[in-house]
Amino acid sequence: MANDYRKFFVITETDRKLPLILDTIGYESEQQHYQREEGYPCFHWLQTISGSGEIILDSGPVKLNERQGMLLAGGVPHAYQVPDTPWSTWYLTFDGALAASIVHALAIPLSTPISWGSDTPLASIHEYYYHKYRDSHDFTGTNGSLEIYQFLTLLKKHGIINKSASFSQSHERLLPLLLELEHSFGSAHVGLSWMATQLGVSAQHVNTLFRRAFGLSPYQYLLQLRLQKSKELLIAQPDLTVKQIAEATGFLDASHFISTFRKAVGLTPDVFRHPYVK
Repeated sequence: MANDYRKFFVITETDRKLPLILDTIGYESEQQHYQREEGYPCFHWLQTISGSGEIILDSGPVKLNERQGMLLAGGVPHAYQVPDTPWSTWYLTFDGALAASIVHALAIPLSTPISWGSDTPLASIHEYYYHKYRDSHDFTGTNGSLEIYQFLTLLKKHGIINKSASFSQSHERLLPLLLELEHSFGSAHVGLSWMATQLGVSAQHVNTLFRRAFGLSPYQYLLQLRLQKSKELLIAQPDLTVKQIAEATGFLDASHFISTFRKAVGLTPDVFRHPYVK
């Protein structure tokens, strides 16, 4: 088990222009009581490693069990209710010119418990940082920015909210279908019913999985895939006509392909292809 540690980082004026700035990281084998009436000055993540405890917010107490954590925005008043038994915690605080925008873009909820599985990197992250902190002090500047972004993407990938499937779980469930779509995207029969049959679930569940994993409907995902494949063919096979590419990638006809391509890319297929043609 990792020893207690706390690391503060020097933040220069140059650093303050970065999208993300690492402020502190730390691990406490026995969490102490804190009362922050004005909140922490920047984003503050706290997760339970072992035991359990409570974060007291204005809306009431929120219990954090093992493999649960919470992200608080800067300035949110809170306190820790420390139990009689040891409550081990790991924390990370960060700021940055685009910190709020990145948290929002990744759809990471604030002041809400987030859970994860025992087999995910989040379960042992305190040990990862213990070894990295011990062996390397280079967490400042762009390196610190990268550390925060990697951590936030772990939350996005493995975090479970209100017992819903995480991004990685939804993606894993869809993987057999995604692999099949790589070969069948151009077939006219590919649609929601076909996808549901491939996975052996209802059409509604397919829609739910795609929205959780990608924020897109199954049709929107298929359309993006067909456009991606059409770009590849336009460049790799310059002898193919636009009509042939439309047929190969599952569009109704050349006109539908051209209008859809122009709307998505801002160029017609021929204009898109032109710079690549020798």
